[in-house]
Amino acid sequence: MLKIAVYGKGGIGKSTITSNLAAAFAVLGKKVIQIGCDPKADSTINLLGGTTPIPVMNYMREYDEDPQTIEDISKVGFGGVLCIETGGPTPGLGCAGRGIIATFQLLEDLELFEQQKPDVVLYDVLGDVVCGGFAAPIREGYASKVLIVTSGEKMALYAANNINSAVKNFEDRSYAKVYGVVLNHRNVDREYEKVREFADKAGLPIVGEIARSEEITRCEDKGMTVVEGAPDSEVSQAFLELAKDLLAAEECGTKEKEQEM
Repeated sequence: MLKIAVYGKGGIGKSTITSNLAAAFAVLGKKVIQIGCDPKADSTINLLGGTTPIPVMNYMREYDEDPQTIEDISKVGFGGVLCIETGGPTPGLGCAGRGIIATFQLLEDLELFEQQKPDVVLYDVLGDVVCGGFAAPIREGYASKVLIVTSGEKMALYAANNINSAVKNFEDRSYAKVYGVVLNHRNVDREYEKVREFADKAGLPIVGEIARSEEITRCEDKGMTVVEGAPDSEVSQAFLELAKDLLAAEECGTKEKEQEM
């Protein structure tokens, strides 16, 4: 099972990257689960035609009980992607990170992965906070790979560096490792060079490059990913190539482990 956590500065385009990757994996014939780990609960909206499933934390508040089945807190979107949103506490009350931890425990209790048997699981994680509940996707085996989304903007690169440092602090605990950087272009001056410089200094590869595209905006206005709405476009192909590379790397890693055994 390929398990990926997507991190990056707030507003950098993590949900766009994650949902298009989910759609790309689905187009490639994989069974996919996407879990949005953000109180805004909008990670999966473009897989679901502009709608969202009831967030887990909202369900618990509304019904004053835990969901009894996965169907209570999920919706099936484009390509059969199973969409789940953690949601968060009532604004101004409670801790969003704690909500993520509670959601993950609930998903374990409901045996999500045992029942669904996904090929790919994607976690779309709030902002650049890698502590407490927001670090949960990279702990305890939930995710094995981390993608850091950044542009060439100063604060995006600053956040990317913080995320990389935080993940490295977990390396000796067999937690997830950073697989690479996804450059989500904002068309700033010398953008590729700035991101390349950061990646080289951090010892990370740039594994994906997503051009700034009006096609993405047009598709999202219709509640779709660009992989669904403009499948033949260059930007859609970029997502498909990244998905293929991630699958190939996972297959290679699995074979290496089998040979070691």
